[in-house]
Parts: sequence; C-alpha cells; structure tokens
Amino acid sequence: MNDYKKGLKAGIPIGLGYLSVSFSFGIMAIGASLSWWQALIISMLTLTSAGQLAGIGIMPYPGRYLEMLIAQSTINIRYSFMSISLSQKTDSKFKGIFKWLFGFFVTDEIFAVAISQEKVSRSYFGGLVTLPYFGWAIGTLIGAVVGNILPEIIMSALCLAMYGMFIAVLVPKAKEDKKVIIAILIAIIVGVLLYYVPILKQVPQGIAISISAVVAALICAFVFPKEVIKDE
Repeated sequence: MNDYKKGLKAGIPIGLGYLSVSFSFGIMAIGASLSWWQALIISMLTLTSAGQLAGIGIMPYPGRYLEMLIAQSTINIRYSFMSISLSQKTDSKFKGIFKWLFGFFVTDEIFAVAISQEKVSRSYFGGLVTLPYFGWAIGTLIGAVVGNILPEIIMSALCLAMYGMFIAVLVPKAKEDKKVIIAILIAIIVGVLLYYVPILKQVPQGIAISISAVVAALICAFVFPKEVIKDE
C-alpha cells in the first residue's frame, strides 16, 4: 500500500496536466462531429494523445482503415520500446498478466517518471497510472460537453492547448540536443510539402503524418548514426 501511495503522489502532476490537455481533445472531437460519449470511449480505450489527435482526423471519413492502421502504428510504436525498457526495472512480482494490463497505461510522461525509479513494483506503477488515466478521461468528457456550448471562436483557441503540449515535450529535449531540432525541421518541411504541393496533397492526412515522421527519422539516423557499443 505504501508503494501505491507513493506512485499515486508521483502521478498527481501528470494527472493535472492530462486533465487540461485532454479538455482540448474533447473539444476537437466534438469539432470532428463525434458525440461526447464517443470522445470519452476513445480516451478510455486508447490513452495516446498524438494517436487520438490523428485518429479523429481520419474517423469522419469511412473506409480509410489502412490509413488509420499506418498512422496509429507509426505514432504509437514508441510505446512498445518504452515498455521493453521499463520491463528491465520491474520487480519479480511485476510479471504475467500485470505486464499485459499495465502496459496499456504506458505514456511518455508515465514512462519518464517510472524509469527514474531504481525498481518499479506493480503497486507503485498502479498508483502512478491511476490519476493520469482518470485525468485524461475526465478532461475529455468536460471538453466534449463544453464543446457543445462554447462559441466556435473560443473552441478554436482552446484547441491550441493540444499542440502546446507537444511543443512543451519537444522543446526541452531540443535544447539539450540540436539533432532533435534538425529532425523536427525535416518533419515540418515534409509535412508542409505533403499539405501544399498539388500532387503530394492527395496523400491522406494519417499517412502524411507517418511519412513525415519516418522520413525525418531515417534521414537523422543516416546523418547522425549512433555508435553501437559491443560487449567484449
């Protein structure tokens, strides 16, 4: 129980942050012609900010399942790597069905807090994810309900908070490593080309996001290769 309380306390800042950011997602979901309950279910069953944002851009257009698959796979594959890394720090009781269940809750912020621990128990991780999960769901619900009431100009302004979160995540890392800035610029350039060039703008939005991310990653991997240290 002490570990759970410790995790619960560590999750308070994340939960508060998710509450405010998911509010914007709820508004954007309503703007994409989704119902409040549909927005809530999406947040409760996916818990991936960028993936949800890309998803609601595709969902209004039926039949684009391949586009949805490519976009979500590209955006969310990072969670698999986070989970693998985090599994190296879990204790002996954190195994089996618990890894399957708690793997659902891995996000960038939760991973950053959990990986800083010397050992991660299932009680600690359970406490850590509690408030962020409910914060994300409740914020989405509030935003979706308010989205039916507020004027359109205010809704448009509030939607910027979602993009502000992505900037807040990227800027500190970009300040530490200039290579990140180059990767961001490449992704922006590719995204702009796919949006404005007449022939390229035919590419669906979800696939365009994936192409921008993959191209930026491949170029930076080629230009700035990481040296692999082999065990002797």
